[in-house]
Amino acid sequence: MSRSKKSFNTASVSPTDALRSNVKKPLRGIRRFLFIMALTLVVIAAMALLYTRQQHAPTATGTEPLPRTLAYVGSSACTSCHADQAKAWQGSQHAIALQTATPETVFGTIDNRTHRFGKSATRFSQHEQEISVSTEGADGKPFTAPITHVIGVAPLQQYLVSLPDGRKQSLGVSWDSRPKADGGQRWFHLFAKEGTQPGHPMHWSGIDQNWNYQCADCHSTNLRKNYSAATNRFNTTWSEISVGCEACHGPGQAHIDWANQSPRRALANYGLTAALDERRQITWKSTDTGTAIRSAPRTSAREIEVCARCHSRRGQFGDDHRAGDPLLDNFRPALLEPGLYYPDGQQRDEVYNYASFLQSRMHAAGVSCSDCHEPHSGKLRAPGNAVCVQCHDPARFDATTHHHHPAATPSAACVGCHAPTTIYMGVDARHDHSFRIPRPDRSDTLGVPNACTQCHAGKPASWASAAIRSWYPSPRPGFQGFAEIFAAIEAESPTASDAAVRLINAATEPVIVRASALGAMSRHPELLSPAMFNAAFSALDDSDGLVRSAAIQVAQHAPPASKGYHLVPLLDNRLRLVRMDAARALANVAQNELKPAAKAAFDKAIQEYIAAQEFNADRPEAQANLGGLYSDLGLMEDARQAFERAIERDKGFAAGWLGLSQVLEKENKAKALETLRAGRHQIPESAELAHAEGLLLIRQQQKKEALPALETAHRLAPPNARFHYVYAVALHDLGHKEQALTELKALAKRHPNYREARQTLAAYSAGADG
Repeated sequence: MSRSKKSFNTASVSPTDALRSNVKKPLRGIRRFLFIMALTLVVIAAMALLYTRQQHAPTATGTEPLPRTLAYVGSSACTSCHADQAKAWQGSQHAIALQTATPETVFGTIDNRTHRFGKSATRFSQHEQEISVSTEGADGKPFTAPITHVIGVAPLQQYLVSLPDGRKQSLGVSWDSRPKADGGQRWFHLFAKEGTQPGHPMHWSGIDQNWNYQCADCHSTNLRKNYSAATNRFNTTWSEISVGCEACHGPGQAHIDWANQSPRRALANYGLTAALDERRQITWKSTDTGTAIRSAPRTSAREIEVCARCHSRRGQFGDDHRAGDPLLDNFRPALLEPGLYYPDGQQRDEVYNYASFLQSRMHAAGVSCSDCHEPHSGKLRAPGNAVCVQCHDPARFDATTHHHHPAATPSAACVGCHAPTTIYMGVDARHDHSFRIPRPDRSDTLGVPNACTQCHAGKPASWASAAIRSWYPSPRPGFQGFAEIFAAIEAESPTASDAAVRLINAATEPVIVRASALGAMSRHPELLSPAMFNAAFSALDDSDGLVRSAAIQVAQHAPPASKGYHLVPLLDNRLRLVRMDAARALANVAQNELKPAAKAAFDKAIQEYIAAQEFNADRPEAQANLGGLYSDLGLMEDARQAFERAIERDKGFAAGWLGLSQVLEKENKAKALETLRAGRHQIPESAELAHAEGLLLIRQQQKKEALPALETAHRLAPPNARFHYVYAVALHDLGHKEQALTELKALAKRHPNYREARQTLAAYSAGADG
């Protein structure tokens, strides 16, 4: 960061006012020995001279390491030396990511009117400086409480209420802060279909609207969740209410101490934990292709990981993270998984930007977040297409001969074709950062969306494909070439495994793609082949932690001896995520098979895994993870208690009921059945619980009683091939042979690659013919 002698009064500009003015705008041998000794002495002398000079002149890297514990000082401590950056930040959405609720910070119209959404009736009122909400509580009874905090500013605002147990809950009724001409300036419900019913996880009082878990870490600085499992309470703290300087640069006290010293010592990165210097002295050089190249390769991902902490779909398992720390020491980024992404990697669910960007050609070329975004203001470095022509020759690309749309119109915007938007949270249009070439042909073959027909509504994908071929007789396929392979894996195609092996072994493929291919194969163990296991074992040594973590998910399906041989070395990996995943995969390996050193490493890593789950002890998923671990370790009473806690956290969490029934079945089958039925009563729409009940009854030799539950599971989840198959087999075993054949034929038609179903159909047909 540059230093400035200008002073900047932080009170002179109101962040809210700055953002309010923007709301109406559109919106990471001996001789050899003697020679060596002489050279060593020269190097030592040079280092001594360098160190002496560093006492009087600061360097970017420094020599003295930083301690692990560093103090946060707040953004106001930065402004006297970094006035320009502070001023840009003050007008940013980061600066007011979270605010105390006041009449000035709440943009919504407070007029004491009742707003009805489904079964919810909500009214906002104001008394002097306090704004309150009246709605239904978790028990369905009237509830009134003050609004204590405001999340965000544009294109919407959400409002928090603070409960006595330390929970802050986000109201579903939110304010659309877009201009009225764009449909804004209104109250709307984020979850109008499911979140208006008390008891539902998406209701404002539900577990999935808890700010302490869902929102807090990304809307504050130095946040500590501080959940107590013993008391089921939160004591969440932060050093700065919004996203301040230290959220991206790391705690500032050592930096300030360094700046105030004379002479200054050579402190690593001037006392900051995040060395955001990857763009320093870098230029982008023009080429004959019209696309510039980086003057030197980007050799680290520090900046991108700083941004990824919040601009990614990820799980969090600790809050001691400082900017600049390895991302995978506290977070598990989501891979390109079904439900989150389409098979070609386009964003589907609310996935933010990180994994999209990792699969892009721009990331492969060395582009980082701040090449396009000014990091302090959060704005683009140039408006519209100008940000793209920083690297892409405008004469070639910002021209009708390239985009074939009227110049200087929204249709000619680069992002319209290469970074189309998806609407999240009702009104928030977010750009897909995979920066892909439009492929309407894949809409026909894979059912994925495309940018062309997103704008040209009503036109078929074939029309768009024909138009592209008329412009480009040999259209380029684009950088993301994995779509067909991912689709084949999910369809369980016989060719999927070999194709996935080639993808995983391709060092030129983006790491997110290779990791996602490994993750996909781990979800389909029936596709795992010797070649796939070998690819996974090789990937365990990959330079990227995300690939190593995903490879563990495949390796866990290997035989115990092979699994132990390949995974034990990862128990002391430098990344916490990899250590934990390796330990969890080894938990069902007999502990007496591990040598003492390996056992000690396992014990240490498994404690990290347990600590990660206990960090999220407020969540049913974490309790279920502990239940599964304890079950694998043979600690059945601990497993039972963990699954019971999962249910206590959320009675609508099916995995808690499933896990508890499995633990109970070993001792009391009747109690296990009772548990499954209690779970089905709580979650009647759960196909998994119905299927589990049917299987339990079959194991108890009650096949006739099992059939209704198996039929219900198939009816609730018709795409689930396994549920359909088990139901058909049960029909056949109970004498309903014709119906069983009908179901198997339908299954084979829907899932032609389901080998077990085809084989059973052939066997049943032969029996029927005989």
